[in-house]
Amino acid sequence: MQTLQAGDTFPKQQVHMLGGGTLMLGQPGGGHDWQMVVVYRGLHCPLCKKYMGKLETVNDRFHAQGVDVVAVSGDPEEKARAFVDEVGVTVPVGYGLDTGQMRALGLYISQPRSPQETDRPFPEPGIFVINDRGQVQIIDISNAPFARPDLETLAGGVQFIRANDYPVRGTWAG
Repeated sequence: MQTLQAGDTFPKQQVHMLGGGTLMLGQPGGGHDWQMVVVYRGLHCPLCKKYMGKLETVNDRFHAQGVDVVAVSGDPEEKARAFVDEVGVTVPVGYGLDTGQMRALGLYISQPRSPQETDRPFPEPGIFVINDRGQVQIIDISNAPFARPDLETLAGGVQFIRANDYPVRGTWAG
């Protein structure tokens, strides 16, 4: 597994976007100069549905700080569409993240436990906040669905970082 570090240049990834076209992970859109990429496990994950529902309630806070918020999974289009329809997600959603792209982002990858869960390897959760220089300002990668950052706290942290020109932390190599 390749490990993406705080302060690294985010490896831009192009994925299909629900509604047509492509979504470029690592390239802010909508007039924003930062981007937050939220990687979710997929339609089979009830915790992802809850988390993405919470994201909908704080999305405006990120936008007010100049942060474009996007989400992506390894699900195929039909499962990504079902997820969005069920949860009511309004952020741009990419789908079809492949295992090579998952590895390039340093994500943990899991195999399905059964065909009822899903039919392909899928990424465990990850969040990447990419600054206006294309660097990973904040990174949070989990190997299980149970550990994810609190989105209210994260929004407050991004606000502090932007207001105080706070540097990327965790880059000391000793």
